Amino acid sequence: MHPTASRPVHSNQSGPHPALERTVRRHLAHPFRRPPAAHAREAFARLVERADGRSWILDSACGTGESTARLAQRHPESWVVGIDQSEERLSRGRRKLAAALPDNAILLRTDAPDLWHLMAEAGWRVACHYLLYPNPWPKAEHLGRRWHGHPRFADLLRLGGRLELRTNWPVYAQEFAHALQVAGHAATLGVVAAPEAEPISPFERKYALSGHTLWLLQAQLPGAPARPGAERQAGNTPVDR
Repeated sequence: MHPTASRPVHSNQSGPHPALERTVRRHLAHPFRRPPAAHAREAFARLVERADGRSWILDSACGTGESTARLAQRHPESWVVGIDQSEERLSRGRRKLAAALPDNAILLRTDAPDLWHLMAEAGWRVACHYLLYPNPWPKAEHLGRRWHGHPRFADLLRLGGRLELRTNWPVYAQEFAHALQVAGHAATLGVVAAPEAEPISPFERKYALSGHTLWLLQAQLPGAPARPGAERQAGNTPVDR
C-alpha cells in the first residue's frame, strides 16, 4: 500500500449528479452491443497465449508504459498489461525502456474498454486494475468519454480485483467514486500523502513537482460470473490479421 490519507466515500459526500447517475444506470442495464475492434481481439489473443496461471494486473491508458514497467517490478508474480491506443507512445516507451522493461510486462496497442469486454466475457478476473492520470475530459458534455461514463464501465466492474485510480483533478475522483456507489461498490478516496522515491508514472512525477495534490481512489471489486459458454466464445474468436 502506498502512503495515503484515505477515508470512506459515502453517497452524500460526492453530492447529487443526476446526469452521471442516469448514465451509469443506463450502461449497467443495457450492455454495449458494438463488437470489439479487430486490434482488441488480436491483443486478447496475445494474452491468451501468455496465460500460465499467473494473476493479471492491468495498467489502462499506460501512455509510454513507464508505469507498466514500474508496476511489473513491484509485482513480479503477475503479468502486468499496459494498454494504450497510441502505437507512437508505446513505441517511444519501448525505445526508452529497452532492457529495463521487465519480462512480466506486456505492452498492447488497443482500445482498453474493448479489451476489458473480451476479458470479462471470457470469465477472466484481474488482481489489480490501475487507472493512472488519464485525460479526464473536463467538459460536462464529455462525461461519456471518462472511464466511469463509458458504455463499457460495466465490463471494468466485471473484471473485479483491487481498483486504483490516481488523478490531479478531485472532481474526476469524486465522480468515479459516485459511479461506483451507483453500481453498489464502496470506495475510499484520499491523497498520496508523501511523494514516492520513484513516482509510478511520468504524470505523477510532473504533477508532484508542480505541487498538485495527487488524489487516490481505491476499491475492491468482487467481479461477476461470466455468461455460460462465454469463455469458449471469447477465447476462440478468430483474430483478424
